Parts: sequence; structure tokens; C-alpha cells
Amino acid sequence: MLDADKCWQALCDRNATQDGRFVFAVRSTGIYCRPSCPARRPRRENVSFHLDADAAAAAGFRPCKRCSPQGQSPAEQLDSLVVAACELLNTSEQPPTLAQLAARIGLSASHLARAFKVRTGLTPKAWSEAQRRARLEQQLPAANSVLDAALNAGYSGTRALYQQPAPLSPAQRRKQAAGEQLRYSIAPCPLGHLLLASSAKGICALLFGDDPAALLSELQQRFAAAELHVDNAGLGDSLRQALAQISEPQRAAQLPLDIRGTAFQQQVWRALQQIPLGQTRNYAELAAQLGSHPRAVARACASNPLGLLVPCHRVIASNGSLSGYRWGLARKAALLKQEAEPSREQ
Repeated sequence: MLDADKCWQALCDRNATQDGRFVFAVRSTGIYCRPSCPARRPRRENVSFHLDADAAAAAGFRPCKRCSPQGQSPAEQLDSLVVAACELLNTSEQPPTLAQLAARIGLSASHLARAFKVRTGLTPKAWSEAQRRARLEQQLPAANSVLDAALNAGYSGTRALYQQPAPLSPAQRRKQAAGEQLRYSIAPCPLGHLLLASSAKGICALLFGDDPAALLSELQQRFAAAELHVDNAGLGDSLRQALAQISEPQRAAQLPLDIRGTAFQQQVWRALQQIPLGQTRNYAELAAQLGSHPRAVARACASNPLGLLVPCHRVIASNGSLSGYRWGLARKAALLKQEAEPSREQ
């Protein structure tokens, strides 16, 4: 049974997460809509709520032409078009220009560019390049040469590989990154176990887990090309700072960070670091701040390798629930509860 008060609040908020869970009908117009419909909000006494489009139609209402409650919403239609654009970019021998891609998809170039960036955090050109880079990374370890890997990944040569600075050159990555060494240490903590890893530039990973062996396996997967060395003594002070921050969040660890990610991921992670202690933000708020889409922000949060130090646990769902967390909702709840203590005392 539908909760009319919650449905009305979702309607007032134009909450797209409730689309597909119910529709609302307006007696004065005879039309039914999805919760996210952008039309002017009706008077409460004129509104009824129905489980789905069929139920509303059976009650004598007709579908809204603006939000299409009986089929895909405009946002869902754009989702499908962006997916189709991604498939075209992935399968085209020569990446199409924005104008060519838009013509194939059936949108204007500007509309496609906006929709694509909102949903992926990247322009079509940058997304295509990121995919080509990913193919290169897969090819490098087994390739006879960097040139072979580049050609198989879709490059015309190796020049483009060296034009953008990177921690490791393509040749180093082909040799399993023999030039990079990471130090790590694992210690028990109030949330299970904590793994801290550092490069020459700073802390590059802080991971939570229940089992030290599983934590080490995760580190190896994240930095498959690096040499890993235990350094309990060398990382002792950094580890103590991180452990202290869990128990006493006001004692924030002051550690140099080696933050690795795409430009968009790093943009999101910088925004996370600006969320004050004891406060939270929801995905929609961060997306609005960054000019992106909540799903893109959520993916960037889930990719964060620096738990606690880059506080992705301070991001919650729009309805106030904890939503997802890479290291489990129990840890997220514990961190937020501990961080809320100072604010209650002030």
C-alpha cells in the first residue's frame, strides 16, 4: 500500500528515484504523471496516488505528454541514447566527431555533449580517449613492444602516449612498473583492519577490511604493476595518525596524499575533502556543485582509494539514508556517529 504522505513529498521534491514506484493523478486535469514530472505542482486535494500507469489508466486518467509515465522518462531516454553513443565510440574504427556522433544518435551536438557529460563526467572525446587508454593498459603487459600495444588499442603510433605526463611511462607499465615501489602497513582498528600504503609522493591508499590477507589482495589489484613492501616502522607515524582520526575525528590526520584518478574523480574527491567534520552532503548536492550527475558522483565516491582521508563516508542519499559505501554501511555509520559527537558537544 502506498504511503500518501511520502508520495506527496516525493512529488513536491520531483524525486526521480521514486519514478517507477508509483504515479500520481490530478483530478482537475484528468492526467497522471511520474513523481519527477517538471510540470507545476498541483493542489494536494486534487491528487491521488496509484501503484503504476495501468492502475491510473484504469481509474480513467490519461498519461502526461511531458513526463511519459507509461514508458521511459525523458531522462531515461537520454540514458539510453548516451549508452548508444558509448557503444558507437567503442566500436568505431575511427572515433567520430561530436557532430557525427550526434547525427547518428539523433540529438543536437550541444544536447548530446551536455547529456553525455552529466552521465559520465566526461565529454565524448575524453570518454573515448579514456577507453582507448584502458585498452592500452590491458595490452601493455603481454605486448612484444609499446608500439604493438598502441596499434592494438587503436592508436596510430606511440607519440600520443608520451604527450601527457603520467607517474609511469608506457614502457615502464609494459614491464609491470618495475620503477615504482609502494610501502604498506596493516593494523587492527575499531572498524576491523586498516591498510595504509604510500608511494614516494604520499599516501596512495587507505583501505578497510576484516582480513589482512584480503586487504593485501585488494592493494595488489589496485596497484598491480607496483612492487609492494611491508614497512611497519616507516609508516608507523602515519598509521598512528589515521587510527587516531577514527577514534577522535577532530584530530584529522595531516598526511601528504598521492591521489590518483581521472580528472573528474579528483574533482569529486577534492569536493569530499571540503565537507566539514560532523556534516554530510547528498549525491545530488555534490552533483549540482560540480555541474555533474548524482550517478557520476556516486561512481567517483565508490572508486575512492583513500577511505577516511578523502571522506566519501560523508555523502548520503537524498532521502537521508546512508546509501552505499565501498567498505560497508556498518563502517560508514560508525564513522558518521563518531564524527557527530564533537558537534553535539559544541
